[in-house]
Amino acid sequence: MKRSALFLLMGIVALVLFAADLCLGSTSISLNTVISALTGADCDPTQRNIILNIRLLKALTAVSVGVALSVSGLQMQTLFRNPLAGPYVLGISSGASLGVALFILGAPGVGLSLTGTSLGMAGAAWAGAAAVLLIVGLLSRRISDIMVILILGIMLSSGIAAVVQILQYLSSEDALKHFVVWTMGSLNDVTADRMAVMIAALAVGMILAVATIKPLNLLLMGEQYARTMGLNLRRSRALLFVSTTLLAGTVTAFCGPIGFVGLAMPHVARALFRSSDHRVLLPAAAMTGVVVMLGCDILSKLYALPINSITAIVGIPVVAWIVLKKP
Repeated sequence: MKRSALFLLMGIVALVLFAADLCLGSTSISLNTVISALTGADCDPTQRNIILNIRLLKALTAVSVGVALSVSGLQMQTLFRNPLAGPYVLGISSGASLGVALFILGAPGVGLSLTGTSLGMAGAAWAGAAAVLLIVGLLSRRISDIMVILILGIMLSSGIAAVVQILQYLSSEDALKHFVVWTMGSLNDVTADRMAVMIAALAVGMILAVATIKPLNLLLMGEQYARTMGLNLRRSRALLFVSTTLLAGTVTAFCGPIGFVGLAMPHVARALFRSSDHRVLLPAAAMTGVVVMLGCDILSKLYALPINSITAIVGIPVVAWIVLKKP
């Protein structure tokens, strides 16, 4: 199938799933009512409120999350030349988790009650992700071997996870429950105001991702080849790190850690489009992420399960296929 036709097919599937996401839920709403609510025509006020203020925001969040995680996962897999690298390989998710853990689990310890402030949680997660980015950036200036940076990122994640476990052990029962619920991931907490902030941050991350298409194509041939072709490796790494942090860090800040999408979807895009050119792969991964996240959101609503459990069920077979397909 030609790539243009495949893009068109995936676009149609995405539109169908988007419409289904607006129609389906604890209360089913007809497609005609959804269209009436979106176009401003007469419809039941309660259903209009459900569609515009709940389901539409959630569907748009699913689209944004799918694009951001898939593109950032593609970037990291190419940069580290590792098919099992994902958007959180640098420790971005761990840093965000530490920020939220300090906010939720640490604040009550000093007499503050902040567990209900979701915008504050997003800010804490952003701060934690930015701190990890700063550490990785400083290390990358002194280390030329990208695999060493990968190993240090994994070690940093493990160290942060240990600190988070200590905070969990010392925290109160209510604060611990709130933090555990956050780690399950959710698309429900993004209001219209927060959506504007999230989309703005993701837009900057996507602009940087588009700017890295040429460097990513050069890195496919190895860093030595890329250097001989005039690529500034230090600058390209910095752009990739910042882009990934904006994309994956913003998703984690507003929706919690959502696993497997960024790891699995780039491979699905490669298999479908049979290309290693990032001019094709980047939009292909984004579109694949949109389709899968909308599907996962629908399943999450129908079965009343956390979004992370659905993405794991979808993503684990893909990861297993990645590991087993090579002899």
